[in-house]
Amino acid sequence: MINRLVWMETDNTYPYRNLAMEEYMTLHVPQGTCILYLWQNRHTVVIGKNQNCWRECRVNFLEQEDGYLVRRLSGGGAVFHDLGNLNFTFIVGAEDYDVSRQLDVILEAVRSLGIHAEKTGRNDITVEGRKFSGNAFYRTEDGCYHHGTILIRADKENMSRYLNVSKEKLASKGVTSVKSRVANLCEFKPDITLEEVKAALVEAFSRVYGQPAVRMKEEELPKPEIDALTEKFASWQWKYGRKIPFEYEMEKRFPWGNIQIQLHVDEGVIQDVNVFSDAMDQEMFGALAKQLKGCGYAEEDICAAVEAVGPDAFQAEEQTGTDVPQSRQIKEDIKALVRESL
Repeated sequence: MINRLVWMETDNTYPYRNLAMEEYMTLHVPQGTCILYLWQNRHTVVIGKNQNCWRECRVNFLEQEDGYLVRRLSGGGAVFHDLGNLNFTFIVGAEDYDVSRQLDVILEAVRSLGIHAEKTGRNDITVEGRKFSGNAFYRTEDGCYHHGTILIRADKENMSRYLNVSKEKLASKGVTSVKSRVANLCEFKPDITLEEVKAALVEAFSRVYGQPAVRMKEEELPKPEIDALTEKFASWQWKYGRKIPFEYEMEKRFPWGNIQIQLHVDEGVIQDVNVFSDAMDQEMFGALAKQLKGCGYAEEDICAAVEAVGPDAFQAEEQTGTDVPQSRQIKEDIKALVRESL
């Protein structure tokens, strides 16, 4: 039975620290306590625990624009976070976990602002059939969390730029997101603000549970434990190294010939490679396959492997009609294909 309500909000927008605080509170939530945690991530794509990040997101593009890729503990699909979006997490002991009641808090809060919100499907909250809140769930032996988004003034253009993966031929054993039609709350209430949504959530939290909520400060959480969990969420191994095998193929025709590169990737590392080409310099493509095997599945690593193919792999140099030797032109074209594809 819940006999204590606690709410906490943070000004921190570094996503790995936000997920660290969320996990710590879930692992240490006192019996009979329900915590409402309000937080925001800056310029972030968050994927579900078992998703293939390269299928869900244009990872290299996101990171080139100083964005963050984050893998959460819960399942579900990929979502884009920016400062036009507010995230919430309900953290509670397993015996008091009640998704319906928790969703009622979100519905009550939004309705109190004059917007008629409804629950649809398994875990979406909509207005006029358009989703403004997606939800996901995580359970340990003793603690549970239910978290989700509330789109207030999110940049939907960036959402599409980062989440839409087009043209790639990629087969994955990971979980695939189902894209939905989304809406910002400002489309239904143009003068809505982040602060009034936060206040409405805290008020609805107390109303739904029938008792006042006490505020907790971020500083009350133990810094060493939060720092350690932050490091985990930010690590390459956690983000990219999970065992979700997939195949990736890129192909293009250049003046010197066609090239098709097939990669088998596991734990973020290229485990096997096929390189096919009708170009004359066949030795070069065998050498390229050897260089790619074992390198990280990232634009920088793959381009470095292309550059590392030695001059011995090329037949007698031919000119390209310019002052550029053919070996150099082939390398530059393959690197351009990698940048275009990833």
